[in-house]
Amino acid sequence: MSSEKADLYSRITNRIVSELEKGVRPWLKPWNAEHAAGRITRPLRHNGEPYRGINVLMLWGEAMNSNFICPIWMTYKQAQELGAQVRKGEHGAQVVYADRIHRTETGKNGEDIEREIPFLKGYTVFNCEQIDGLPAGYLAPAAPVLDPVQRIALAETFFGNTNADIRHGGGRAYYNISSDFVQMPPFETFKDAESYYGVFGHELCHWTRHEKRLNREFGRKRWGDEGYAAEELVAELGSAFLSADLGITPEPREDHASYIANWLEVLKNDKRAIFTAAAHAERAVAFLHGLQRQATEGDGEMEAA
Repeated sequence: MSSEKADLYSRITNRIVSELEKGVRPWLKPWNAEHAAGRITRPLRHNGEPYRGINVLMLWGEAMNSNFICPIWMTYKQAQELGAQVRKGEHGAQVVYADRIHRTETGKNGEDIEREIPFLKGYTVFNCEQIDGLPAGYLAPAAPVLDPVQRIALAETFFGNTNADIRHGGGRAYYNISSDFVQMPPFETFKDAESYYGVFGHELCHWTRHEKRLNREFGRKRWGDEGYAAEELVAELGSAFLSADLGITPEPREDHASYIANWLEVLKNDKRAIFTAAAHAERAVAFLHGLQRQATEGDGEMEAA
């Protein structure tokens, strides 16, 4: 691993570790109430495309630390291309770009061998609130928010379209991998609807780990070990990403406060662990979104018939 790449992993991981050591989960408040891009949203590129994976966590953290309301970020050059200018003295936020390069090498017997080499590169972006002269839409105040009932109805449809085996009852939320079902306490036992759907999203992210879905395994051997903590971190991040996608304010689960020490151990032992967890969380959420398309296509076929 190059020193630049190793330094990127270390700097980003150390920052998240620092927040966790304060008892703060830097992915729990990714919403705002005053911007037209949405009350709750992922960070957005200058063209409105959402950031993904580790960059979501990094920019949520930057926004919270600086009290930015606008979720839109862009490079210095992108601001200039819009006829705008980053204010003097402003400090940007770092995001990363991961890709692979293909290289042909000569083997011992003279044959050509194709190698795929992953690389990680960092670059700097600025929040729109740090930039003067942007077109009006970038800093537009929020329009009236949608009726909360509509937003919850959207979540209900989303979760229903997964066709997961969901069972309600009891006092615990969990995913049973051996029997492949999600157990949820009754809706009315939660303090509010958003808490219910946040927990639901967490357990459905666990549901994606089954071998017939994403086949995600971290070498879990017992409750509370590093593999267990890694999977819980994936579900925690996946629930936060999914909540942002569905417009649901994620609520901290009291029973997950105890995981912070486990997550710290995982992150301190492996500087790439948070990148891996964020990537797996992104895949889990993408899988759940894919089931929505399948459900919609299925409904279309039934109507056509």
